[in-house]
Amino acid sequence: MTALRITLQVLLVLASLLLVPLVLLHKGKGGGLSDMFGGGITAGAGSSGVAERNLNRITIAVALLWTVMIVLLGLIEKFSE
Repeated sequence: MTALRITLQVLLVLASLLLVPLVLLHKGKGGGLSDMFGGGITAGAGSSGVAERNLNRITIAVALLWTVMIVLLGLIEKFSE
């Protein structure tokens, strides 16, 4: 059980570190950090719709993976006692 717990904890840290920039790259009401990295330039090009949709999909997938890992770690802790 400890190898599984350590693996889940490492994956949780990696998913957490990936989730932070993914959320910050989203275009908010005021533009957000995505404008600092060229998001405002691509908004006029017409391709930002596809890029934003893909960013949404990736963010949701990583967030779901993060949630599953949290639940699994909680279940491991509950049943290891």
